[in-house]
Amino acid sequence: MSKTQKQLKKMEKRFASNVSRSFGSVFHSIGRLFVKLFKLLDNKLTIMIVPHSQSNVINFQTNVFALLLGFLLTIGIISSFLYFNKHSLSAKKEIASLMEQNRTTLASLDELRDENTNLFQAAKHFQASLSQSLSLLGISQVSEKTNSTVSNSDLSSLFSYSDITNGTTKEISDIRELTSYLENAVEPIEQVGKMLKTQQNLFTEIPSINPVKNPNVHVSMAFGPNVHPLNGNWYIHKGIDFSTWRSGDPVMATASGQVVSLGYDNSFGNSVIIKHNHGIYTRYAHLKSFRVTKGQYVEQGDIIGLIGSTGISTGPHLHYEVHIGSDVVDPAKYININVAK
Repeated sequence: MSKTQKQLKKMEKRFASNVSRSFGSVFHSIGRLFVKLFKLLDNKLTIMIVPHSQSNVINFQTNVFALLLGFLLTIGIISSFLYFNKHSLSAKKEIASLMEQNRTTLASLDELRDENTNLFQAAKHFQASLSQSLSLLGISQVSEKTNSTVSNSDLSSLFSYSDITNGTTKEISDIRELTSYLENAVEPIEQVGKMLKTQQNLFTEIPSINPVKNPNVHVSMAFGPNVHPLNGNWYIHKGIDFSTWRSGDPVMATASGQVVSLGYDNSFGNSVIIKHNHGIYTRYAHLKSFRVTKGQYVEQGDIIGLIGSTGISTGPHLHYEVHIGSDVVDPAKYININVAK
C-alpha cells in the first residue's frame, strides 16, 4: 500500500470518528433536554383551597403536566362551545328564513289554487258556448283521441273530482286534462273560421250590424206592439227606434246593397231605402240629411245619413226597418242589441 493510500485511510477514519462524535453529542443533548422537560413537567404542585369559614382547608397535589393538560382541555372545550353556538345561531336564522319562505310559498299556492278555480269556471262557460255554437253550425265536436282527452267533447269528467286525489295532484291533473281538451278544440274552431271566411260575403249582404255606432245609443222603442207617443193608442211598431239623445250622429248601412229610394215623406221625413241581396230591404227614417244618392251602391258600414227629427217625430232618433219581400220582420233578429225600453 502506498503512502498516499495510507493517508486517505487515516483521513477517512478521522472523518468517521468526528461524525460519530457529532451525532453522539446531538443525541446526548436531545436526551438531556427531554430529561429536563420531563423533570419540569413532573414537578409536584400543591393546590390549596382555603374557605372563608371555619371549614377544613382543601388541598390536592398534581404536577405541571396534568395542570397544563387540564388548561388545554378547558380552552378546547370553551372554543368548541363557542364554535358550535355560533353555528347554532346561524342554523336558527336559516331555519327562520326557510319557514318564512315556506309561508310565502303556501300563500302563493293558495292564490294559484284560487286562480285555478277561476280558470275552470271560465272553461265551463267556454265549453258550453263552444258546444252550442258547433251544434248550431253542424260541426263535429271534439272527439276522444287519446285516453287523456275528455270523452264526447264534454268537460264533465274534467270537473268531476271523485276519482282525483285532493291537493296539488288534483290541480295538475285538471290542468293537463284542460290542456288536452283545448288542444282538441282547435280543429273545430279552425273549421268555424274557414266557414266564416267562405261566408264572408253572405254576412255583408244581410243586415247584421247596428245602424248607429255610438256608445250612447239605446233603443227608445222596440219592434211590435207599442203605445203611440203622440195619440197614446196601441199600434204595431214596424221597426226599431234608436236614439243618442242628440241630432247629427252618423247612420250606417247595415248591409251592402243599392240605394233604391231617397227622399222626404210626411210620416218618415227624410228616409233612405236600400235593396240588398236575397230579397232584403232596409229603411232608415227621420234623417237630418243624406250622405248618399239614389242608385248608389254602398258597402256594409258606409255612412248614409245623420240622425234627425224630420217627419212625424217627438225628438232626434232613427227609425230602422227590415223587410224580406213584402213582410216586415224584427231587425233585432239580425243584430245583437238590447231592446229593453
